[in-house]
Amino acid sequence: MIQVLIELMRKHKAFIMYAIFGVLTTLINLMAYYVLYNVLAWGNMSSTALAWFIAVIFAFITNKKWVFDSQSMALKVLVYELLTFFACRIATGILDMAVMYVAVDVMSWNEMVWKLLSNIIVILLNFVASKLVIFKKK
Repeated sequence: MIQVLIELMRKHKAFIMYAIFGVLTTLINLMAYYVLYNVLAWGNMSSTALAWFIAVIFAFITNKKWVFDSQSMALKVLVYELLTFFACRIATGILDMAVMYVAVDVMSWNEMVWKLLSNIIVILLNFVASKLVIFKKK
């Protein structure tokens, strides 16, 4: 039984690690957004943008090192990973901004509920992009 669990963990390591760091990235995004929006009284869109940026920096480091085991620090590889990572994150960041704008500013729905829902969608899209494009094994 233990051997089966170990084998499943090995087989799905990237997904398991992505889920763990995805939760941490989401928590960082939510905490940053909460502080910026509710404590510092920044606007919704600027709070969303800065929270996103902080979360993306954390996600790049953890995805590169621990999720997809990309150990290369060669400049060409690092630049490719960084640029494609940020390009994909910008696309999903725009989606996050659109969801937050419609849900909070237009519909006046609960900002924290919609921030969480938006992050779930973004995390799933980012995993696919990271696995298939950014950190793909050659």
